[in-house]
Amino acid sequence: MAINFFGTEKRQKYLIFVLIGLILVILILVWQNFGTKQKTPEVSTTETFQPTKVEINFELLKNPILQELQIFEEIQPFEGKIGRENPFLSY
Repeated sequence: MAINFFGTEKRQKYLIFVLIGLILVILILVWQNFGTKQKTPEVSTTETFQPTKVEINFELLKNPILQELQIFEEIQPFEGKIGRENPFLSY
């Protein structure tokens, strides 16, 4: 006895329409973004870039709060056996 799946044919037709719709939407978006020429901004040759002068205030480093800070201790290298013979065995 043959089993007929009438729902799959109908679903495939709908999926084809959805696929065609998605392709059309993508083509429209690509056409709008890449199809039109964008104007390049005009750069005036009379305007020149003049960087601002940066001034650093070193007087902030003389603050008594900063004088109370302590330097970190140097971390000693690890002494001992590293790892296990077979790391995949449970403890």
